[in-house]
Amino acid sequence: MITPRHGLMLIAPLALVLAGFFLVPVLMMLPTSFGEYVPGAGLAKGVWTLENYTRIVTDDYYREVIWRTLGLGLFVTLACLVMGYPLAYLIARGPERWRVPLILLVIFPMMLNLVVRSFGWIALLANRGLVNNLLIDLGVIQTPLKLMFNLTGLMIGLTHIYLPFMVLMLVAAIRNVPRDVESAAATLGSSRLHVFTSVTLPLSAPGILAGSILVFVLTISALVTPRMLGGPTYKVMATLIYDEYMQLLDWPSGSALSFALTFMAIGVIWLSSRLTKRWAGMA
Repeated sequence: MITPRHGLMLIAPLALVLAGFFLVPVLMMLPTSFGEYVPGAGLAKGVWTLENYTRIVTDDYYREVIWRTLGLGLFVTLACLVMGYPLAYLIARGPERWRVPLILLVIFPMMLNLVVRSFGWIALLANRGLVNNLLIDLGVIQTPLKLMFNLTGLMIGLTHIYLPFMVLMLVAAIRNVPRDVESAAATLGSSRLHVFTSVTLPLSAPGILAGSILVFVLTISALVTPRMLGGPTYKVMATLIYDEYMQLLDWPSGSALSFALTFMAIGVIWLSSRLTKRWAGMA
């Protein structure tokens, strides 16, 4: 029998690794976020201020970037869920001989480098890319559609990149739903749609929650794809933090934005967890 002491001993090595390589560096950034940056001189010594945090709330530009980032995360998560659930259901409940080929098709894009996939979407979505050229040749449009450097391009690219994560989470959750429960509901006269909405969907809520949290966090913290498909002017939180650190050398503002992004992600995760547990009847 494993006692609480044994359990603590088992997780102690992982906890030490996380504390040493993740928690400590993050906490080292906390004092920097309250510092003051002097252009040309760097971090002012002995000066502490809340301006880096208050500016995030009061500045219209920062608020716009924050809402854009959260909206992008929610839209991409919803798109991955809507497209990923039917595919995951087909993999989990379809014929056994289809399972391995379908899973391989899902994970195959993950074998390609992120930069390569982003360049592929640039070739497709550019003003003279494959999509616009095809629509112009077919006579559907006269001028190219603006599919890059805006929310549309980012949603398409990030949905393609993070869809496999959602599908894999959902496949595991759907496979854990007992088929006996579904059969019992069908025996009692429920239609297939009612069985799905009343049994399968609620019981797969943990997978929906896990996949949504994973996709949402990855989306709002993504840097490479927003930089390539969004360009230098269409900012999200990750690209703004990168510019504050690497281009403006304003480490206090970059640190404050990093902590703000972390707190927003934690808040959305907590709220999603509460809502999903209540919906699934686990609260």
